[in-house]
Amino acid sequence: MTPLTAPLAAAPHPHHLTLDQRRVHIAEHQRGADATAVGRLLLHLPNFLCSLFVVALLSLFLGSLGFLLILVWLAGGLLVFHRPTESVIARRLLGLRHPLPQERALLEPVWREVTARAGVEAETYELWIEDSDSLNAVAAAGHIVGVTRFAMHQLPNGELAAVLAHELGHHVGGHAWSSLLGYWYALPGRMAWRFLRAFSRVVFAVSRAFSCFGVGMVLLVFGAFALVTISSLYGLPLLVLAMPYALAAVGRRAELRADQHAAALGFAPMLAAVLHQLHLADQQREALAMARHGGVPMRESALSKLLSSHPDHYTRLHHLQPYLPPQPPQPHQPHQPPGPPQPHGPQPPSYPQHR
Repeated sequence: MTPLTAPLAAAPHPHHLTLDQRRVHIAEHQRGADATAVGRLLLHLPNFLCSLFVVALLSLFLGSLGFLLILVWLAGGLLVFHRPTESVIARRLLGLRHPLPQERALLEPVWREVTARAGVEAETYELWIEDSDSLNAVAAAGHIVGVTRFAMHQLPNGELAAVLAHELGHHVGGHAWSSLLGYWYALPGRMAWRFLRAFSRVVFAVSRAFSCFGVGMVLLVFGAFALVTISSLYGLPLLVLAMPYALAAVGRRAELRADQHAAALGFAPMLAAVLHQLHLADQQREALAMARHGGVPMRESALSKLLSSHPDHYTRLHHLQPYLPPQPPQPHQPHQPPGPPQPHGPQPPSYPQHR
C-alpha cells in the first residue's frame, strides 16, 4: 500500500512579503515639506490674499469685533493637525471609518513593514478604511492614511504595502497638509468668486430683457471691476483663474514624488502592478462609456487633461523604470528556412496558444 502524499502547496504570489520582525531605525526627520509642498503653498498665495480681502470686508459688519473674525479664520488652519478635527474630516468629508479588529490585524503588519523601511514611527499616522469596491487610497490632513476595503482584501500584501508607501510619501513630503491648508485659506475667496459668477449670470439674464443697452452696461461694469482689480490688487482676482491649472500640475508632480518614495523603499515592482490594474480599470470605464455613446470614442479635451490631478499611466511607469529590475534578454531565435508551400483551399482553423 503506497503512502498518501500531501498535496502540493500553492506557490506564493511573487509580490507576497514575509513580514518578519526586525529592528527599526527611526529617521531623524519624520516629516518635511519638499519642493512640491512649498510650490503648492506659493500658488495658493493669491487665493489667500483674495480670501483675506473677503474676510476683511465681512469683518467690517462686526465693527470693533471684526478683527476676531480674521483671527479665527487664520487660526483655523492649525486644525489640520488637530486629531479630533482630523477624525471629523475622515468621517464626514472622506467617508472613512476605523478598521475592525480583524482588519487591523491584516493592515498593521503591512504598515509596520512600510514604516520600518522608511524609518517612520508607525503610530504617528492613523489607518482608516473606505467601504469601497474600487482600488484606491488617500492621505489627508496631518495623520490620515485611508485605504479601500478592496485594496485591503484583494491585493497581495506586497502590493498593499506599495499603496501604503505611496500614501506615506504624501505625508513625508508634506503634500497632504499643504493641500488641506491651501484649500482652507482659499475657501472664502472661492466662495466669493462663485457668488460673483452666479450673480453675473442673473444680471446678464435680466439685462438681455432690456436689449443691447443692458448687455453693454453689464460688460462696462465688469470691465471696470477688472480694471480696479488690476490697479489696486495687482490683478490677483484675475490671476486666480489660472490657479486650477497650476495647482493640477503641482498635484501631478506630487503623485510622481510619492511614487518615487514607494519605489525607493523597494516597492517599485509592486507599485507597477497596481498601476497596471488601475490602467485596466480606466480602460474598462472608457469602453463602457463608448458603448453608451454608440461606439463613438470619448476624447478628453486638452484643458481637461491640464486639470487632471494625476499623471497618466505611461508617465508614472516611465518614472518608475530606474527602480524596476532589468528585464531578462530574450533568447535568440535562429533563422528558420521557409517551409514548403501551403496548399490552396480552405485550411483548418488555427488556435492561439496561451503562454
